[in-house]
Amino acid sequence: MIRSVEGQMAHDYWHTIPDHFPMVELDGFVVMPNHIHGILVLGETAPPQHRGQPIESFGTPVLRSLSTVIRSYKSIVTRTSRAITGSEGIVWQGRFHDHIIRHEDDLHRIQQYVANNPARWHDDTFYTGHDWS
Repeated sequence: MIRSVEGQMAHDYWHTIPDHFPMVELDGFVVMPNHIHGILVLGETAPPQHRGQPIESFGTPVLRSLSTVIRSYKSIVTRTSRAITGSEGIVWQGRFHDHIIRHEDDLHRIQQYVANNPARWHDDTFYTGHDWS
């Protein structure tokens, strides 16, 4: 696939996430024409996600939460895209799909899914005949 300007921004900014959120390590990642797949490893300084902990709600983000990391990523890609292209920029899905990886086999399965996703693009239900992202 050939990345569009926005696709390249999505790629480049993904790799800066640990610069802004040091508790995050990056694993597999791919930019697809209409979505991204990425694995984030939240380190020890990430807030625990269990009962009694702050819950993110509109206007009150939880520092270092997965939602805050993803929101910040989407925000910088969108703002930069709009500034460079002069258009609306990337329009993100309002939410994101997450999955807690609990064991090594699960991690390897998801890493393979991310790595092999571009080869399956033509079979994707959202395939539009375009191969840029």
